[in-house]
Amino acid sequence: MQRILIWRNMRKFIFTIIMALCTLPMVAEDVVYITTEQFKARIFDYKNNKEWSYNGDKPCVIDFYTTWCGPCKRLAPIMEELSQTYCDQVVFYKADTERERELAYVFGINSIPQVLYIPTEGRPMLLKGLYPKDEIIRIIDEFLLGKTE
Repeated sequence: MQRILIWRNMRKFIFTIIMALCTLPMVAEDVVYITTEQFKARIFDYKNNKEWSYNGDKPCVIDFYTTWCGPCKRLAPIMEELSQTYCDQVVFYKADTERERELAYVFGINSIPQVLYIPTEGRPMLLKGLYPKDEIIRIIDEFLLGKTE
């Protein structure tokens, strides 16, 4: 009799856990660390094309950074949070300028942080420096997603 009671309680417990897991929100995408080769495959192959043409199906943001940069360290959690907020609309990348020197050279990255905003149509926009979160949100909404208030 005691075994039956334990089994019933165990079934209730398992059912409760499964239901709790099913009601959790889906995990959003994190910021993706991108290499030069991945950039050429996913974003734009600057070796074989002279005219800008974005390969992606969603707008993207590329954070050019280094591991020792203070402003870059302050920007990182903002980009992580925004990658969760805009996970269905915008892809977020990070490119380490010390590891991906060719990519940094192609975009003329000579100070960091710099953020490249790439819409699905049109030319990208490169901004130098650490911008406040509200300003980054405004740029994403207006420049990448075309939202107006």
